[in-house]
Amino acid sequence: MSTANETLKTEEPIAPQHTPSAAVSWAWRWANYLFFAPLIAVATVFFGTISLACGVWDKDGRQQHALARLWARVLLRVAMSPVTLEHPERLLVDGAAVYASNHLSYYDTPVLYAKLPFQFRILAKAPLWKTPFIGWYLERSGQVPIDQSSARAGVVSLGRGAKTLAGGMPMVIFPEGGRAFNGKLQPMAAGAAWMAIKAQVPLVPLTLVGTYELLPIHVYALRPRPLKLIVGEPISTVGMTTRDAEALTERLRGVIHETYVAEHG
Repeated sequence: MSTANETLKTEEPIAPQHTPSAAVSWAWRWANYLFFAPLIAVATVFFGTISLACGVWDKDGRQQHALARLWARVLLRVAMSPVTLEHPERLLVDGAAVYASNHLSYYDTPVLYAKLPFQFRILAKAPLWKTPFIGWYLERSGQVPIDQSSARAGVVSLGRGAKTLAGGMPMVIFPEGGRAFNGKLQPMAAGAAWMAIKAQVPLVPLTLVGTYELLPIHVYALRPRPLKLIVGEPISTVGMTTRDAEALTERLRGVIHETYVAEHG
């Protein structure tokens, strides 16, 4: 009988065990869905609506940019992710330059708006102009669309960016063209270097660290952590021609890659 009882005991179903870490993960995921995501959406619509209204009279974009900075700071507070700006003395606050950054996450843009202490324009994919609120803001605030439908359209778009630089307005661009799928630096297009050379302004490398872990691509739950924005030494383009754009892009990528590996491993 004892053997039979032991056999019966071993055949009884075992209740699933929920580890503390699994329970915390489940709770955090729902906190994102019910609290953090709605806060981000509300902040984006709220500041976007005010910015659209400002666009009626704010011809130089100063007020709209200030609202974008405030929006960015709110999003970083929601994410509970403080940002450290390293080497701010390398920023060229009194003149135009092309600031080229690696692209890891949707949170890259809030970090750049929150920490770069001057007004700038961004070069972004043309389809974003069709997105409600985002597209309206991009149009009203004077951002520059990049049309990738053909090589000719792309060159025309970059020419608009170079014209913006010639007018004294800094440009911010993600040369990789999209977010990293695995947190690794992707190949870079030569558009940032081309614009910098065309306008004869410096090219400044920017390295973001931590935003991929905060919000990876195709993940919809924040993972709060400290972030860094590291400013590289400005690269002069004086005397270069657009034929040097590819070589300059490789130099830019090398600086960002070395900086990221040194910080991130």
